[in-house]
Amino acid sequence: MTTFMAKEATINRRWFVIDATDQVVGRLAVQIATILRGKHRPEYTPHVDTGDYVIVVNCEKVRFTGTKLETKKYTWYTRYPGGQKHATAKDLMQTHPDRILREAVRRMVPRNPLGRQQMTKLKIYAGPSHPHQAQQPQEHKLEL
Repeated sequence: MTTFMAKEATINRRWFVIDATDQVVGRLAVQIATILRGKHRPEYTPHVDTGDYVIVVNCEKVRFTGTKLETKKYTWYTRYPGGQKHATAKDLMQTHPDRILREAVRRMVPRNPLGRQQMTKLKIYAGPSHPHQAQQPQEHKLEL
């Protein structure tokens, strides 16, 4: 008996559409990261990108629990002297609502080249439409 190891050439990738309306950010990010990594598939292999593509629509309608909308802070650095920036979740929701979900998912994938490759398969859109109809994405039902 040998252990099965998936190979990049044999992986059949699918496209999924997830509607983020009234979903809690962290719980949604867990399910997206699972699909991106391929852990929902029986042929999951830790060192190979076996995941599928994920399209998230209506990301401006995600919600936070408790008082996180006002108290949660996001920090980034612009690579200029004195370039450390801060914003609350409420400010980021108004200007760049896709960054909130992208950061949550990014922190749930591996912090190495494989994780960066997996993050390229995540497509996030603020509105209800997306330009990926040619890939024939399937609607993905979230497990709550």
